[in-house]
Amino acid sequence: MEKFILKGHEFQSRLLTGTGKFSDKNLVAPMLEASGSQIITMALRRINFQNPKENILNYIPKHITLLPNTSGARTAEEAVKIARIAREAGCGDFIKIEIINDSKYLMPDNAETIKATKILADEGFIVLPYVIPDLITAKRLEDAGAAAVMPLGSPIGSNRGIITKPLIEMMLETNRVPIIVDAGIGKPSDAALAMEMGCDAVLVNTAIATAQDPVRMGRAFSLAVEAGREAYLAKMAEEKKYASASSPLTGFLFRGDEK
Repeated sequence: MEKFILKGHEFQSRLLTGTGKFSDKNLVAPMLEASGSQIITMALRRINFQNPKENILNYIPKHITLLPNTSGARTAEEAVKIARIAREAGCGDFIKIEIINDSKYLMPDNAETIKATKILADEGFIVLPYVIPDLITAKRLEDAGAAAVMPLGSPIGSNRGIITKPLIEMMLETNRVPIIVDAGIGKPSDAALAMEMGCDAVLVNTAIATAQDPVRMGRAFSLAVEAGREAYLAKMAEEKKYASASSPLTGFLFRGDEK
């Protein structure tokens, strides 16, 4: 598979993963190895320097790129503060902006996300904002300096798949930066669909971490992402309303007077 590039940083895998739902942190490293994922998200509150057993950084291999998220932020100001703390803690320049005010559906606040993206991009962060799919928001995030845009497929942790497909397709028609589907992907076929659509990558957390075998599920998602990307690059055949014979021999099934 061709390289996936974010602000000049090259990756072989187009599958981003998360740490948030693992009941056994010891499975994080083998999942990463099985899936080939090179970028993993984590909440700043899970970095516990006083208790090594609780510090998520101790379970992530050193060669993996960290993508801290601003989980818990309700405003752009709070998200910027969390991002700066993450950088100071040694987590690097990548940051996933996650600003949520809605406690029922956990929908991101697009307006505040644009504000935070502008501030952090100007400070040299590699910003990946998580948003409700919206064409205008995507364009404004690009203008603000986002390294990619991360539209949700469906509500966080819902495993409902890509119910926002038509909205994401609009973004794909005009995007200038990578589109990474985040949230709601519940099974490998959802990830394959996102890649077939032309998305550049997917982020999967719950579907892998809460599977009975997270390591094997990580591998399954890796294969799905690769298959979907290859299908997209191969330019899939168009759907048709009516049947179309796959072989000219089909014509022999009709009598001469019916042709």
